[in-house]
Amino acid sequence: MTELNLASLWEGLSDAMGTSPAIVQGDVTRTWAQFDDRAARLAAALRSMGVGAGDAIALDLYNSPEFLEITFAALKLGAVPVPINYRYREDELAYLIENSRAVAVFFHAALASRVLAAAARTARAVRLIAVPDGPDSPGPDAPGPGAPGAGTSRYADLIASAEPAVRIARGGDAEFIVYTGGTTGHPKGAVWRHRDLIGVLATLSWGRAGLDTPRDVESAVAVAAGLARSGQRTTALAVPPLMHSTALFESAAALLLGGTVVLCRSRTVDGDEILALVERYRITRLSIVGNAFAAPLLEAADRAAEAGRPYDLSSLKRVTSSGLIWSARHKSGLARHWRAEMHDVLASTEGGPYADAVTLPGEDPAAARFRLLPHGRAVDENWHDLVPGSGTVGRIVGSGAMPSGYLHDPGRSALTWPTVDGVRYSVPGDLVTLEADGSLTLLGRGSEVVNTGGEKVFVEEVEEVLARHASVADVLVVGVPDDRLGSRIAAIVQVRAGTAATAEELRRFVGQGLADHKRPRQVVFTDQVQRSASGKANRAWAKRLAEDSASPDARPDARPDGAHDAAR
Repeated sequence: MTELNLASLWEGLSDAMGTSPAIVQGDVTRTWAQFDDRAARLAAALRSMGVGAGDAIALDLYNSPEFLEITFAALKLGAVPVPINYRYREDELAYLIENSRAVAVFFHAALASRVLAAAARTARAVRLIAVPDGPDSPGPDAPGPGAPGAGTSRYADLIASAEPAVRIARGGDAEFIVYTGGTTGHPKGAVWRHRDLIGVLATLSWGRAGLDTPRDVESAVAVAAGLARSGQRTTALAVPPLMHSTALFESAAALLLGGTVVLCRSRTVDGDEILALVERYRITRLSIVGNAFAAPLLEAADRAAEAGRPYDLSSLKRVTSSGLIWSARHKSGLARHWRAEMHDVLASTEGGPYADAVTLPGEDPAAARFRLLPHGRAVDENWHDLVPGSGTVGRIVGSGAMPSGYLHDPGRSALTWPTVDGVRYSVPGDLVTLEADGSLTLLGRGSEVVNTGGEKVFVEEVEEVLARHASVADVLVVGVPDDRLGSRIAAIVQVRAGTAATAEELRRFVGQGLADHKRPRQVVFTDQVQRSASGKANRAWAKRLAEDSASPDARPDARPDGAHDAAR
């Protein structure tokens, strides 16, 4: 049997779904037929430019229909899509273009100046294709009208210039590269082969629908057609950036079911826009990133309800968060407005999902605990499974589908994906303890452990507790240098509008559930906790803020109670 390939699956689905919507953003709707046609024309244009199988195509783009069209076009050619973080500047872009060996870069006009500058520094010729900005924000870097940049092609011109490429046979060895920032050094490219990528997407698509993975394209088409006939089509709203694996994989999975992907127009998290889209398009699946996304959603839902015009969120069946704390308080608040399953998933670019915490409609979110999924294990340093209730700190590992390795980095690949007793594992770095009831307590990653006075403190454990406080909108916990303790625990706190909290109040709150040495010795209030577009913590910023907020004459360790309440 020929191995499944994502491009071949989408082609078969486009034939079957025809005029059904595949992608929606604002006033733009791409039907399945248009999705395939535009991608096929773009593939032909790229082929005429010399782009072929195995060539890397970089996407420096905001969420847009073009992001998915370009991905589809690359897959049609057997080329390698490489999403790039659109926040990266010239130096980072130049590194990624070189490291991925990209032969073409697609970019939104707002990102033109940095992309053109980065491409000019590369030793190889790189084809540049400008994608017009959406209606919301051309951005400060946008070139003038009609001027995409010297040597730059226009996206629309490429599509208009070519007839659709003839479909070809494809297998499971084609590749897809997702870069992950990590905690140190340059970003690393995780290389996914289609046979492994389909394995993950199968869990997110057919598996969630309670269906077996189809054996071929025809079977996948039959499943999609059956779902459509029974009124069970998936309509997914991916709020995080498609450049990250969470939103990209969730979107690809929805398309595998013959469904629709809806994208926000705003490039910031707008709670009202998101909920309005859920209501308008009858969204069935919503993907977010923890409290950074849940907080504005809850605020918008509460405002609408208090104004007597609540959003109709009855279509939502599943809301999935990955990569960031999603507190019980926010879950409880949102449960007042929807009756969806809420899944807090532990996964990574390197593999997974490894574990999840599930809250079903009507259940108390505070009772939800992370539990291992079938491919997940919690092991000690000798790769023995943790004994429930032992208190031993171990790490999460997972088998199953995973990348083949990091691009051009066999050494780090061997560490991240070791083979133990004949089984290959993904080791994302998350530290845990296994409780007596089989649930997991997440302790963060080794790079996020603070040694304070000889005691180890996992910052995510403290963040989890602080996020439960009614006045805390967002929080980051970091370690900063301390003459007496080596490092001290500092909490950077964003207070919810209309509420108040003091440093001592928050310290007492942490002390109610955690040991005294885990209580923040320094609390700094800020108007806005800084995170990436995907919600990932900006811990470097948090450490600088904590260090700058501790004046020499008000050191936390000089006070009897160790508290420091920085001025807002």
